[in-house]
Amino acid sequence: MTLLSVDDLTVRYDARDGPLHSVNGVSFAIDDGVNYALSGESASGKSTTAKAILGLLPDHAEIESGEIEFEGRDLRSLAPSERQDLLWEEIAFIPQTAIDALDPVMSVGAQIRQAIQTHREVSERRARRRAHELFETVGLDPDRVGDYPHQFSDGMRQRVVIAMALALEPKLVVADEPTTGLDVIVQDRIIDNILQIQEETDSSLLLITHDLSVIAETCDEMSVLYGGTVMEQGRVENLLLNPANPYTMGLKNAFPALDGDADGLVSVPGTPPQLDEKSTGCVFEPRCPFATEECATTTPDLRDLPYRDQRVACHNAERAAQMRREADSATTWGGAAEGSRPDADDVVLEVDGLRKWYESSESLFGRLPVDGVSPTVTGFTNSLSRWYARRGELLREVFGGGSHIRAVDGVSLSVSRGEIRGVVGESGCGKSTLGQTLALLEEPTDGGFTFDGQSHEHYRDGNLRSFRQKLQIVFQNPYESLNPRLTVETLVKEPLTIHGYRLDERDAAVRETLERVGMAPAERYLDKYPNELSGGQRQRVAIARALVIDPEFLICDEPASMLDVSLQAEVLNLLRSLANTEGIGVLYISHDLASLTRIADRLSIMYLGRFVETGPTERVVSDPRHPYTEALLAAVPETDPRGGRDRVTLRGEPADPEGSPGGCRFAPRCPKATERCRESEPELDAWTDADHSAACFHPAEGSTAEDSARIDEPAEVD
Repeated sequence: MTLLSVDDLTVRYDARDGPLHSVNGVSFAIDDGVNYALSGESASGKSTTAKAILGLLPDHAEIESGEIEFEGRDLRSLAPSERQDLLWEEIAFIPQTAIDALDPVMSVGAQIRQAIQTHREVSERRARRRAHELFETVGLDPDRVGDYPHQFSDGMRQRVVIAMALALEPKLVVADEPTTGLDVIVQDRIIDNILQIQEETDSSLLLITHDLSVIAETCDEMSVLYGGTVMEQGRVENLLLNPANPYTMGLKNAFPALDGDADGLVSVPGTPPQLDEKSTGCVFEPRCPFATEECATTTPDLRDLPYRDQRVACHNAERAAQMRREADSATTWGGAAEGSRPDADDVVLEVDGLRKWYESSESLFGRLPVDGVSPTVTGFTNSLSRWYARRGELLREVFGGGSHIRAVDGVSLSVSRGEIRGVVGESGCGKSTLGQTLALLEEPTDGGFTFDGQSHEHYRDGNLRSFRQKLQIVFQNPYESLNPRLTVETLVKEPLTIHGYRLDERDAAVRETLERVGMAPAERYLDKYPNELSGGQRQRVAIARALVIDPEFLICDEPASMLDVSLQAEVLNLLRSLANTEGIGVLYISHDLASLTRIADRLSIMYLGRFVETGPTERVVSDPRHPYTEALLAAVPETDPRGGRDRVTLRGEPADPEGSPGGCRFAPRCPKATERCRESEPELDAWTDADHSAACFHPAEGSTAEDSARIDEPAEVD
């Protein structure tokens, strides 16, 4: 039975500069009990399609044509009151950013009860009981239904939104990028959560995502969208194992995999179409390495492939097998990093026992006056104040006096010229604080580092300008790190002016650097503002700003985590090429272990302020020795829909970095923890083999007899 049917949907946005044809004739159907995915890059039309189904399009968008039916009912003809009755009751929505979807001045339990009581006449007691049941269903502590959104982690907030969406047991759940930007551990838990709940409730899923691995593990059927049109659709295993459209091939090969070729990360060249005009040929033709003359002049129809439950819009689909073989190589797409991996010992950054602690203090909310504030806001501020106060009391009882947040707690590492050093861990592990401290945006609490032969004290003592020219940092979000009021030319030229560098040739330096990061010809971009660029182009501008003054070192803090897979590949390939050809040292901070395996020479796994494993990338991935590393690797989803990976579910959430650890800081979540682990903390060299080390008393199988004997020896007592 068909649950949802979308036929020839066309949506237009009336923008300031003219109409944008966002969705152009999209058709698909979801049967009862089927999980369906819409995939593609940003601006492909997938989110607009979902909003059209839900009736959530903005005022400047219009459905020009097409039919949308849910169980035979025409959704476009519903009155607002009828649509309100349908939403949540039969069709629920999980948005991408849970923090924006939750009311900060209402407890999460109250918001779930509100969703229930808006649609059904139930007592307050029954609604409360249902909220507790939902918390248990999504793996949250039912005693926390009275907490506010700020008291939960990102992953926990996302599970709250999932609980709210499932409160009325809808027949269809529409999830828009529900795991984007989350740690692999949290993402894995949420995927598992959704699948378990679906099995219990027998609901269907419409998943909007660019993450093919999530699709492979959750969905039965899919459509790949590009430029507002369907490029390919059918069974997930058919599209991911035997794609027939070059665009699907490019997306698949751009996705980083743990077992992929380290030198073969594909980046689809060019950028998505502007959609201000309807295409007269194949919309993907300008970026397709297999395009012919026919592709430029004739739009391909979406047609069935013989002997397969698969439809494709491509003039060259009969050559799909040959195209797949050629598409596996990055050179087909005009890419591949230049040069070879470094082997020099020319160390540019040496870090020794670095610590960055923050003093705990009373929350601002505890000092805010509440007279004259509404009861809802007063309850929120009082609750938050009591929560912070009680936590401080407990810490003082346990540790005595004041306490500290040990964001970075004794980290040592080195990075050579031309080397990429990856730092991986969950949110809150201290990796971003490490990067900011090494960039001297934060002052070290203890320990220190040497950069280019000089100590960090030397640079802080009146030499910061020379330090900033040698070491640059690229931040995670190009939407926030670039001044929206400045053109690309001004943004890239600004560092030259600040440092008085190449003043006589600033214009030439700006153009050279933009083309160096793949924005050629530079003249096309000089007068553009950030809002006129794609996410990948913005991040290239951010990297150009860092490179224009010829630094010796880059600190990259999650520079690709918010980008589509193809744009991620662009940034990763660019950094690898810069390291290889220009000898720039790179510290790359990320929670995406799969991406780092494609470009990093060495990896450091970080947990609650300390490194728990470090070594050459290939050895850490193929022979992990710390249980936390094993969990991170096991949580990476696979793009092969036939795969049946074993999930490793860590108990609980990361511990609070506040206060002094009583033993191994991973012990509360570790499946191998013993009494010794809970009493004393292992050093990074508790297990070591050449330059591969782990802070674990019980390393994974594979350690030598000598290693096992050494780590199991009792510690000497003074």
